[in-house]
Parts: sequence; structure tokens; C-alpha cells
Amino acid sequence: MKVEQDNKVSDLMIEENGLRARDQKHIWHPLTQHKIHPEALPIVKAKGALLYDESGKEYIDGIASWYTAMYGHCNEYILAKVGKQMQQLDQIVFAGFTHEPAIKLSEALIEILPENQEKIFFSDNGSTANEVGIKMALQYHFNRGEKRNTIIAFEDGFHGDTFGAMSASGLSVYNGPFEDFFIDVQRIPTPNTNNIDEVIEKLHNIIDSNSVAAFIYEPLVQGANAMHMFDAKYINQILKICKENDVITIADEVMTGFGKTGSMFASDIIETKPDIISMSKALTAGFVPMAVTSCTQDIYDAFLDDSVGKAFFHAHTYSANPIACAAALAGIELLQSEEYQNHIQRITASHQEFDQKIKNHPKIKTTRQQGVIYALDLQIEMDRYGKKRYEIFDHFMQKGIFLRPLGSTIYILAPYVVSTEQLDKMYEAILELLESV
Repeated sequence: MKVEQDNKVSDLMIEENGLRARDQKHIWHPLTQHKIHPEALPIVKAKGALLYDESGKEYIDGIASWYTAMYGHCNEYILAKVGKQMQQLDQIVFAGFTHEPAIKLSEALIEILPENQEKIFFSDNGSTANEVGIKMALQYHFNRGEKRNTIIAFEDGFHGDTFGAMSASGLSVYNGPFEDFFIDVQRIPTPNTNNIDEVIEKLHNIIDSNSVAAFIYEPLVQGANAMHMFDAKYINQILKICKENDVITIADEVMTGFGKTGSMFASDIIETKPDIISMSKALTAGFVPMAVTSCTQDIYDAFLDDSVGKAFFHAHTYSANPIACAAALAGIELLQSEEYQNHIQRITASHQEFDQKIKNHPKIKTTRQQGVIYALDLQIEMDRYGKKRYEIFDHFMQKGIFLRPLGSTIYILAPYVVSTEQLDKMYEAILELLESV
């Protein structure tokens, strides 16, 4: 009897001092209403396409931990490169100093970026990469003697949580309390076969009625907007009009970059190339935070002057961190390899085969796919973070699968190393959901 009591006391102490309980004492999680959802699941280990919780249960990481760990968690090749760099140079101020990892990374990026990109500016996350792009565009015109103060963006796009990037984002669930403080942003619908003429007309009207500095857009796929996809030929028409009116074009490739759309960058698939490209997430393979904003020579040249005031005064303490650069370089090497290109083709083909099987299911509204990104919309309406959405999330977690529904949209964007068996397990869980929803 006493042994049983001791065991119960011991279990209680473990629970009270476990990671869940300790988390709740001090941590404020992102995108979380803690009054409704107070608990966070502790993950203690990750390898390849798998996550492990403190009880040892494994979960397939179906979204590559927000599209970052595309080469698999704790990738041995990247680990070795990062470990070697940590023993040589950990951190150095990037104003007035430089280092080989940053130089090599700039060369590697220019090699795989669209051919009009020439300069690389380092920051530390996707939002700040877009913030940098917006500031570059505004100051580009300012340095040339024009004061242009309007940004054009797509409806329901998402570009980050810092103020410039948030201003350009159209998802009000993120922006509500801050909208009175935003920079001037005019929005156009995402183009499709039915509305392209209307979109073009609205674009012309905005340009004619405002001093437009830039157009920021997510090429081909809007991540936070439930993986909404659109045709390259239509966005190309928009980009051409912007070019004709000296409107700087900013491609937000934070989510789409580094192979996910079937090419190195989504912008490769679009004929007209952007003036500025922002990138992060898969850039450092999920190892450490870093971001890059690239631009054309023309953008860069507008900041060259005898006046210090025309320089670009934007800086981050960890800009071009050598360890982050080492991780990014290793990731790019893997991405260019035959092995990983084969992975991308295998996942793409697997999604296409699954789509043929389910796209006409009566409980599915629409399906779509671009490269390794696959999404479907259920024939039900629900709040983005409502009760039903959490029920669907729990359905997958119970089956050992981490998929994060965006409202009624279920999507897969798994690491490139995800196995065929793991993909099949995710597909099977989706089919089971369709029978029970």
C-alpha cells in the first residue's frame, strides 16, 4: 500500500515539475490564446522527418517545422559543417568586418538566384527580410529625389509581424490592433482566369492615383493564406506593369524559396524577375535564425553617394552570423545534389498520385499542388483557430502526424527526406479524416 502511495506521489511530482508545467510558468507562445489552450507539447528530440515527445512518441513532421527543416532535422552533413564553424568563428560584427562564410554564401546564393540579382543584405528572420525589402524600395525612390509612400500588396497575403511587413499583410486576424499605425498599402486581388482584367484595371488605378514605391507579393503560393496558389502568367502581367511604372517589385520567397515549388525559387517559374527577393526559413535548414534580402545592381547603386545619409541604415546584431552562414551553405550544397533533387521529384509525384485518388471526394472542395506543397480544402466552414480546427489537429497528432490545418485547409509541406512510407501514412490519415469529419 505504501509503495503504491509513494509511486503516486512520485508521479505527481514528475507531472508538477515536468516540461509542460514548467513551460506554463513563464513562456508566452506565438499565435496562442493561452486561456483556451494553456498547454504546449514538449518535443525533446528530432531526426530526419520525425519529432519525439518526452514520452517517446514519434510524430511525422508534415510541415518541416514551419517550412524550415527541409533537409531533415539534425542533418548529419549540416551538423558537421556547423560544428566545424563553431570552433573557428562564432560571431563577429558585420559592420566594418567580413568573413569567409558570408562571402561564400553570397556567391552561392547569387549562383542559384534569378540572374538579375547581384547584392546580398543579411538580417535575421523572414519578417525582417521583408522589412528590409520595403525600406530599400522606399529609400531607393527617396535617394533619387522622389517621395513615394504607397505599397501595393495582394489581398490576404502575409509578409511578417514587424510593422512594415505587417502593413503589407492582409490577414486581419494578425493585424487588427495595429492597423491605425500602418504605412499606406493598397491591395489588389490575387489574379486568376476570371478576374485578371479587373485586377489589371485596379492596379492601373492605384498607380495613377498614388505615389507607388513598390509591389510586394508571394510568388505562386501564399503560405499563411491557406496555401492559396495562382498562375505564373497572371502575376507576370502584374510585374510587367510595375516595371513599366518604375514600381519596385519585391518577391517574398521566405516560404517558397529553396526548392519547394519545384525550382530553386518560385520566381524562376515567372518570366519577369523581381527587383528584390526576401528569403529565410529553409535558408538555414532549420538550424539557426537568419534571413537574406537580395537586390539588383540598380537598387544598390541608388544608395552609393558621397552623402552618408543616403546609405542604408538598417542593421541586426547577428547579421551574417558565421554559424548561420555555414548552415546555409551546407543546405544549398544538399539542395543542388542529385539525391535531394530526386527527393523533390519523388514527393511531387507522390502528391500528384494522391491527388488523383481524392480530388473528387464529396467532402473536399478543392485541391492544389505546386512542387512539394500539397493542399486541400474541406467542404466545411470553420474559424482559422476555432474548435473544429483543433479537433482536426488532434486527429492527426493522435496518429503520430504533425499537420497544422489553416482553417478548413489541410496541407503537407514535409522535409525532402520524408520517406514514401511516411507520406503514405499522412495520406491515409487524411482519408480517415474524410470519413469521420
